[in-house]
Amino acid sequence: MSARILAVSGSLRERSSNSALVRAARMLAPIGVDVQIYDGLSQLPFFNPDLDRDDEPTAVAEFRQLLREADALLISSPEYAHGVPGVLKNALDWVVGSGELIDKPIALVNASPRATYAYASLYETLTTMTARIVLEASITVAVSGRLNDEREICTDPVVAPALRDALTALVGVAGWSQ
Repeated sequence: MSARILAVSGSLRERSSNSALVRAARMLAPIGVDVQIYDGLSQLPFFNPDLDRDDEPTAVAEFRQLLREADALLISSPEYAHGVPGVLKNALDWVVGSGELIDKPIALVNASPRATYAYASLYETLTTMTARIVLEASITVAVSGRLNDEREICTDPVVAPALRDALTALVGVAGWSQ
């Protein structure tokens, strides 16, 4: 049996450094750790409490199920106008009341040392939702504008070991060991 990490990029850009980071996380995951990338942020409808019923939208039900099945969550988010991208905040809003993130171990991976506001905002939002932010698994790495894709990230002598260590710390807190 393997540990399951759900990885989410807060960016919809095709050549996003945050998306490259989550793809690199999948490639660098320790043996026995399955990193599944969630790429359905753009499919989630705008959060509306009136739609949050037993017959929730299909995309929301699928997202919630993936979160329930995951042992941990890894989020890599860009910063837009000193905040979290709307599409990522929307996804989080859909799980405030349903509770999939309660005590869920989460790593926040930041692709740019300059992007401090989004990190702080995500931290605040997730702790308010009673998620468990794993500080030893939450890292800031200089990828944005320097490394072009997941292959370059996986071979970078600084970023690759940091990401690998973050994944190891995350699964360790999630209670899984090889």
